[in-house]
Amino acid sequence: MGFGKAVPALEVQNDDLKALVDTNDEWIRTRTGIESRHVAVGESNADLAEQAAREALGWDAGGFAERCLEAGEIDLVVFATITPDTVVPSMAGLLRRRLGLENAIAFDVNAACTGFVYGLTVAEVLMAASAPKTPGAAGRNPVRRALVVGAERLTRLTNWADRNTCVLFGDGAGAVLLENTEDEGADCVVASDLHTDGGYGDILKMPAGGSRRPASVESVGAHDHFIHMEGKEVFKLAVNAMVGAGKNVLEEAGITPDEVKLVIPHQANSRIILAVAPRLGVPDERVFMNISRYGNTSAASIGLCLDEAFRAGRIAKGDYVLLTAFGGGLTWGGAIFQYKE
Repeated sequence: MGFGKAVPALEVQNDDLKALVDTNDEWIRTRTGIESRHVAVGESNADLAEQAAREALGWDAGGFAERCLEAGEIDLVVFATITPDTVVPSMAGLLRRRLGLENAIAFDVNAACTGFVYGLTVAEVLMAASAPKTPGAAGRNPVRRALVVGAERLTRLTNWADRNTCVLFGDGAGAVLLENTEDEGADCVVASDLHTDGGYGDILKMPAGGSRRPASVESVGAHDHFIHMEGKEVFKLAVNAMVGAGKNVLEEAGITPDEVKLVIPHQANSRIILAVAPRLGVPDERVFMNISRYGNTSAASIGLCLDEAFRAGRIAKGDYVLLTAFGGGLTWGGAIFQYKE
């Protein structure tokens, strides 16, 4: 496996936001757990994704890669984002070109904050489906190595005059490299659980910007190209959904909470994270959090956490790691992987 991350150079502290809205550091920290966030100014989504991917592939220093891979060894790129640089071509296509991954299938996934979990699951399923059915046989278009990337520029969809949302979001990218092994099959993902319910889509959305409501004087004036969120409703649904997905993957994997070395939740709000952990039967010290430094980076958040957890030595060979997330759509899900090196 390999891991990498990237964040923009500009770091914005809570008190910096006082110039924009009626807020302060204490108000933000006590309600969200956020102290600062990184905001992309000159960096594009593709720039952040490329840096994270290069680290995961072992091409650049700073990541956690087991070895340096050749470009031709990558068979699949799954790119999770809701803030692409362009609608067409896809971000996965842009990244494939930038990295010279001439053998890779490449496509995007839009599942908001659950995007990284979706991406891992899709990659694992394709890897398993393409594996040879009999020892020594050649698979059809075999996917031996998959690069999963989550990257966002959420601050471009943020209404900086709305104190309920502008304090929450940050930009960044996280990447992970998965690899099939001949003796153990499709890498390390041992269980996953994905869900979508469009019936709650209105509580977390960007109303305009698609083909139904393209940009107009009216839509721009109504701030409909920014993220709109009903915070209280999201909080209640997020906790229940993340707990449910976590319990489902524990049951599917056949392991107990005591066997989980680390839980990595989507970094949306510290109160959500701390409400999820005890209901999963996992003590707070085995829950990874970095929301204080990055805010909510949507599909990038779990990838950022994975990179930092490995670099901090919090995951070792044989450990089980539980991922759980909730996002707009609404989407939610969980996954368990075992680090096998």
